[in-house]
Amino acid sequence: MAKQVTGSKKNTDGDITGLCGSGWSHTKSEVVTNIQSGRESYYVSVNGRQVMVGARIRNGAYYLTTAPDGYKPNNLDDLRDC
Repeated sequence: MAKQVTGSKKNTDGDITGLCGSGWSHTKSEVVTNIQSGRESYYVSVNGRQVMVGARIRNGAYYLTTAPDGYKPNNLDDLRDC
């Protein structure tokens, strides 16, 4: 099942710590586990431009990101706060 992401939780450094949508909220750990297991997928849709959310590893730790499409409004950093 694909969940539409409408907001993101950020820590004081601006790192994404969770995602939320209509009626749901998941921690970064839950999102990573769901993506890796194939249980859930996540996407952002802004002004008709849809991108999938992925879990990547940098410096040994997972982070969440959207597929690059050159459209800033659908980036996780630019979504409203959960």
